[in-house]
Amino acid sequence: MLVDLVGNALASMDGVIFADLDACPSCGGQVIGHDMRAKRFAVILDNEKERTIRVFVKRFYCQDCSGLCYADAPFYPDTRLASPIVDLCHLLSRQMPFNQVAQHLRAMGIVVDRGTIRNYASRDFGTIPATDIFGFLLPLSLLNLATFTLDRERRPIVGAEALVACGFPPAGRASFRNRGAPEERDQRDEQKEKEERES
Repeated sequence: MLVDLVGNALASMDGVIFADLDACPSCGGQVIGHDMRAKRFAVILDNEKERTIRVFVKRFYCQDCSGLCYADAPFYPDTRLASPIVDLCHLLSRQMPFNQVAQHLRAMGIVVDRGTIRNYASRDFGTIPATDIFGFLLPLSLLNLATFTLDRERRPIVGAEALVACGFPPAGRASFRNRGAPEERDQRDEQKEKEERES
């Protein structure tokens, strides 16, 4: 049952669009739309054949620092798979060797090679909320996504809702959201520049 639940959740993410970004994650500046990029969410087994699940993530151009940045999406920095898959790899690798993790994932209908699992296991993604099911720690991000997609079978999945189910937006971007409105940031920046000129 769990295998079907997870497989259906991942398959239902195919083609979901993530297009929201409040401010540049690097400088907090204003952003304007640039283009849309496909990103690999997961690779699953579909009738014993590998199937890549892709989502579309909007890119933005920052008017302040001239950088390109992605919309909020359920991906950790410098990872090629979605955060629920990375979380699962990370948690399972605490319980068994990497080759066994790859075998367990394949039994669940998820394809991730041993080298990628080892890479994710060596990184620090912070605390990964999890629960014990059938003797395995499974990430809440994956279980929440599975529950969320069950409720959305008859209507399209909205990226912002899927983001919440996966436990995002990422903490690094949240800090810019909490910096205040653009007018407040501008006033603080002007005050700081004035103090530097006077000293």
